[in-house]
Amino acid sequence: MLPALGVLAALAAVAPVLTPYLTDLLLKVMILSIFALSLQLIVGITGLVSLGHAAFYGIGAYVTVLASGDGGGSIATLLPLAMGGAAAYALFVGLLGLRTRGIYFIMVTLAFAQMAYFVFHDTGIGGGSDGIYLYVRPALGAIDLENRRTLYFVVLGALAFTYGLLALIRRSRFGAALAGIRVNEQRMRAAGFNTYLYKLAAFVIGGALAGLAGFLVASRDGVVNPEMLSWHTSGDVLLMIILGGLGSLRGAVIGAVAFTLLRELLSTHALVGPLADHWQLTLGLAIIAFVALLPKGLIGLMDRLSPQSAKGGA
Repeated sequence: MLPALGVLAALAAVAPVLTPYLTDLLLKVMILSIFALSLQLIVGITGLVSLGHAAFYGIGAYVTVLASGDGGGSIATLLPLAMGGAAAYALFVGLLGLRTRGIYFIMVTLAFAQMAYFVFHDTGIGGGSDGIYLYVRPALGAIDLENRRTLYFVVLGALAFTYGLLALIRRSRFGAALAGIRVNEQRMRAAGFNTYLYKLAAFVIGGALAGLAGFLVASRDGVVNPEMLSWHTSGDVLLMIILGGLGSLRGAVIGAVAFTLLRELLSTHALVGPLADHWQLTLGLAIIAFVALLPKGLIGLMDRLSPQSAKGGA
């Protein structure tokens, strides 16, 4: 936990000297880190591969905007609604989807995510394919998310909360049960554990944390659109945790940082020239190279370079 606390302290310390561009970039990285951590609980810790996690992220964002109306709303109201809405849909998907396994579970999560996508894309609920705008960002007393610096510290606090919560879960009896389910679910059932309920709880917590990321991205951008719920977004966040290292909380954050920076660098004409027009291709090739050369992700490389850090586990 000490390296994580050091990173959080450094992010807080540099806030006053950041340029607007760097502030926005770090906001993006931190929100995606929360999103990646929420999926790491489901995939890396519990062993449930989901290709529909973007649904909870998008629902959290849409609930934030829809509940705000034209006059804005309070963080104390909108944040629980966003996380609760995402968790409720995760509960619905989990109740049905967790009765399947393997590729069938992957396809069920994808199907439910696409269903949510088309609800917002093809109806007037969320403005159709154009999406909807958040005219007044949430506030709570002196905490006004219209202020970029305030938003920065709120997102940083949310990242610290998410990381700390998942670290506590991993060290708890609940986390040990999830790890056991990932390794051998049949043995856990034989030991008397109701693995269905454990997986459902993890799935709902992961959905709620994705809803938190959705609330924050809506507050940052002031606009949401159906693409947030698409399978491309689910694929991106899955790539983040694979790139960083499955099963590691630090890996989820490192993967989000690496994925974001790679996309920024490879889409910048000043750095890669005409290749910037085809950044999706170069990004794909770069990720394939990383995965082929680093099967344990970037966190595996860091642990090899610093053997003492491998014992941290988070």
